[in-house]
Amino acid sequence: MNEDAFVICDDLYKIFKVADIEVMALQGLDLTVKRGELIGVVGASGSGKTTLMNVLGGLTRPSAGQVIIDGLNLLKLSTRELTRYRQLSVGFVWQQGSRNLIPYLSALDNIKLPMTLAGLPRGRAEARARRLLERVGLEDRAEHQPMQLSGGEQQRVAIAVALANEPKLLLADEPTGELDSTTSNQVYDLFKSLNEEDNLTICIVSHDPEIALHVKRVVQIRDGKFASETVQRDAAAKGKRGLAEGGSLESLDGRFEELIVLDSAGRLQIPKHFRDDLGFASRVEMEVLDDGIFIRPARNLEATSSQSEIQIEREIPADDNGGRPGLLARLRGQR
Repeated sequence: MNEDAFVICDDLYKIFKVADIEVMALQGLDLTVKRGELIGVVGASGSGKTTLMNVLGGLTRPSAGQVIIDGLNLLKLSTRELTRYRQLSVGFVWQQGSRNLIPYLSALDNIKLPMTLAGLPRGRAEARARRLLERVGLEDRAEHQPMQLSGGEQQRVAIAVALANEPKLLLADEPTGELDSTTSNQVYDLFKSLNEEDNLTICIVSHDPEIALHVKRVVQIRDGKFASETVQRDAAAKGKRGLAEGGSLESLDGRFEELIVLDSAGRLQIPKHFRDDLGFASRVEMEVLDDGIFIRPARNLEATSSQSEIQIEREIPADDNGGRPGLLARLRGQR
């Protein structure tokens, strides 16, 4: 087991039953997050990313598999132990301010509340709450109620609330979903500061394609599985802003590389746009080459016509090393 691993999800399944229908939100998901890592989690609606956050936060138990946080196996915890885990070991930041903050309490009292519930003496709770307000740059808003704060200020107070009991893991579900781009950048900068200065492990769920500019790694969940990850090619790219038209990770000026993930069973998810463009049906042909695996549509299926193969060969020419035309997917292992 990786000694640096802080979060380990192994073959994780979560099945919800709605009326008489079973919905599989997670389907054999594998994920490892290093201690002190700042990652983004992206995926389409219904892909399972919020379910994953709820599992990591101890808000729901998986149906099968294993989830270990800082050496603690969440599936083996009693209900009382799981409640204690949620209270002390993990902090939550939600998209909606109403879910983060109690509207009739001041910012200071909102931050004090988790510490009071955990049994911290009043004086120590207030002192730490004021330090946290200073940490998020809102020491002059201590007596303001949420409705007296801007959206960005509410989220910064929410982060302070999440940090109240000194958690080792911070989970944020769409924390910038209701903020403008300038305010979103301020919130992301706060997350980066907490990560770098306090070595806090942070997982941020987002629909925002620009999240890749603010985190060290972006993992994509598709159909309940860890499908791919996007990493920066060059650390010097950090801090640069702006997406090309289309707003996708692939359009970030070549500064990011998307890697398809092999799970523990050797399975991979080929993105749908690749399958559609290349004519993949329910079967493919594979050939082992010196430096990888060559994958193409199965030629004996009616779903893949010879005409589409000719078109593919024109679109993907031979490489400089004499690589064969028609290359549909080459998977290079790390050596």
